[in-house]
Amino acid sequence: MNDAGSKTQFDIASLRRRLSDPAANELPAGTAPDEPALLNPLAQQIARQFRDENYSPALLIGQIRLLEFVSLLAIGLLATMLASQSAPLGLLVRIAALAAGSAATILLLQLADTYLIPSLRSAARSRKRVATAGVLGFLASAGSLYLLEEQSFSAGAYLLWFAVGILFLLVERQLIAIGIRHWARNGIMERRAVIIGGGEPAKQLARALEQQPDNDIRICGIFDDRGSARSPAVVAGYPKLGTFAELVEFARLARVDMLIIALPATAEARILQLLRKLWVLPVDIRLAAHADRLRFRPRSYSHVGAVPMFDILDKPIRDWDSVAKRTFDIVFSLAALALTWPIMIGAAIAVKASSKGPVFFVQKRHGFNNEVIDVLKFRSMYTELADPTARKAVTKNDPRVTPVGRFLRKSSIDELPQLFNVLRGELSLVGPRPHSVHAQTGDRRYVDVVESYFARHRVKPGVTGWAQINGLRGELDSDEKIRMRTAYDLHYIENWSLLLDLKILFLTPIRLLNAENAY
Repeated sequence: MNDAGSKTQFDIASLRRRLSDPAANELPAGTAPDEPALLNPLAQQIARQFRDENYSPALLIGQIRLLEFVSLLAIGLLATMLASQSAPLGLLVRIAALAAGSAATILLLQLADTYLIPSLRSAARSRKRVATAGVLGFLASAGSLYLLEEQSFSAGAYLLWFAVGILFLLVERQLIAIGIRHWARNGIMERRAVIIGGGEPAKQLARALEQQPDNDIRICGIFDDRGSARSPAVVAGYPKLGTFAELVEFARLARVDMLIIALPATAEARILQLLRKLWVLPVDIRLAAHADRLRFRPRSYSHVGAVPMFDILDKPIRDWDSVAKRTFDIVFSLAALALTWPIMIGAAIAVKASSKGPVFFVQKRHGFNNEVIDVLKFRSMYTELADPTARKAVTKNDPRVTPVGRFLRKSSIDELPQLFNVLRGELSLVGPRPHSVHAQTGDRRYVDVVESYFARHRVKPGVTGWAQINGLRGELDSDEKIRMRTAYDLHYIENWSLLLDLKILFLTPIRLLNAENAY
C-alpha cells in the first residue's frame, strides 16, 4: 500500500473540511471579498452558447431502466391474461411473479454492462448481451408462473410472450441508440467541462480527454491567471477565456457541469486558494491525475473514460436525488396548500382591510447558483415604509410593521405564499433561507463577513431550513449570527437526505412556537 495514497486521501478530506468551515473562511475586518469579474466578449459569447440545460446521463439511464421494467411487466401480464387456459392465479400474485422476473431481467442487463452510455449509443455492440439477458429474464418469469399455474398456458402462448419481449428490447434499444446519437450531436447529452490552468498540463489533459472513445465531455474553454508567455491564448484548440476570478461568473452564466484543475497534486496551497473561489459553484470539481508521476490506490480515483481524476467536491443533490427532492417539494407543497388555504385567504383579507396597498410583497432574493428570483410574502409593512432592498433589517417594535403584519411575521404566516415559489421551481420546501440581494448588517454585506456565504446557493433555497429549526430565525444583526446561520446551512448541504428534509419539515411548526427572534 502506497503511503502517498493515504496522504492524498487525507489531504483531500482536509481540503473539504477547511472549505466548509465558516470560521476558516471568515474575512478579516476591513477586507472586502473579490467582486465578480466582468467577462470579456468571447467568454460572454461562449457562455450564452451553453446557457441551455443539458441532460444528465445518469437520469437517462435510470429512466431507461424504469421504461424497460414497466414494459416487460406489461407485456408479460398482457400475454398471460390473454393466453390463460384455466382459472388464473390471483391478479396480485401474478403481478408479483412477473415483477420479480422483470426485475431479474433488468438486473441481468445491468450485470451485462448494457446500461453504460457506450452500450446504449451503439445497439449493435450490445445486441447479444441484451438478447441473452432477455432470454434469461423470460425464463425466470415463465418458469415461476409455470410452477405456480402448472398447465395454465400453451407452448404457443409462451413462445409469443418470449418473441414479443425480446423484440421489444431489441427495437427499443435501437431507437434509444438513435436518440442518444442525435442528442450528442446537438449538445443535449454531454458533460460540460472547464479546464483550470493552461500551458502544457492543460494541453495533455485536453488531448487525453479527446482520445476517449464515446467521450461525453465537452470542453468549453480554459481559464488561467498567468500571462500569455506561460499560458498561451489557445491550448489544444481551446481558447483561454479569462482568469480564475472570471471563471466564477462564467460558470454561473453557462450550465457547466465540471471544473477540472490541471495542476499537480503537490501544489496543495495553490489548489486550496483556487477552491476558496470555486467551491461556491454547484458543479463537480476534479483534480486531473493523468500526468501525475505518483500512483495511488485505485479507489483514490474516479475516471473520465480512462483519464484518472481526484474527486475534490461533488455537485450536491444531483441526478435522481434532485428528482426525488423535486417530487417531495411538489407533493408536500400541494398538501400544505390544501391544509392552509383558509388561513391564507384570512391573511389576505386581513392585510387588505388593515392598511392600503397590495396583499403580496415581492422581494428580489438570491436563488440557486446566485440567480435572482422574486419571492412572495404577505405584505407585513405599511406600503409607503416598505423596504424591498432589505438593507435595514426589521427590528423589535419596528414602526414600519403593521399590527396585522406583526402577527403574520411572528407566526410565519407571511411566508405561506412561498409555496407558490416552490411549485414554480424557484424554491424548495427545505433549504437555506433566501436572503435579499442587498441584505446586510450595519454597513457590511453578509458575504463581507463570511467568504463562503455564497456556497449556500449551491442548492435551491428553502421556505424553511436546518438553521431555522435550530433557533436561527429572524434578524441577522451581528457577524456571529451570520457565521452560525452559514455554518448550519453548509451542514445541511453536506448532509442532505430526504429523511433530513422530512425531519426539518415536521419540526418546523413545533419550532415556530418560539417566536423570540421573529419581529
